[in-house]
Amino acid sequence: MRSPAPDRDPGLQPERTRLAWRRTTLSAAVAAVLAVKAALHGGASATGVAVCAVCCAVWLCFVWVAHGRIRGLASGARPPMLRARYAGAAVLCPVALAVCAAVLVL
Repeated sequence: MRSPAPDRDPGLQPERTRLAWRRTTLSAAVAAVLAVKAALHGGASATGVAVCAVCCAVWLCFVWVAHGRIRGLASGARPPMLRARYAGAAVLCPVALAVCAAVLVL
C-alpha cells in the first residue's frame, strides 16, 4: 500500500510568481498611462478617446485577472492551476495594449 504523498514544500516559488504578477500589472499600468497621454497629446480626437477607453478597459481586465492570481498565490495553500479562460485573458490583454499603442502611434 502506498503511503500518502508528503506535503509539498514550494519554497519561495509562489512568492516569486506573485511578485512577477505585480510587476507585470505595474508595467501594464504604465503602458495604459502612456496610451492615455499619447491619445490626449495635442487635443483629444474621437479616435484617440476611443482607443484610450479601450486601453483602460483592457488594463482593468488584466488587473482583475492578475489580482485573482495574486490572491490565489498568497493563500498559503497549493494554488490552483490557472484556468484556460484566465490564461487566455492574461495573454490577450498585453497583445490588445500593444495593438492600441500601434493605433495611437500611427
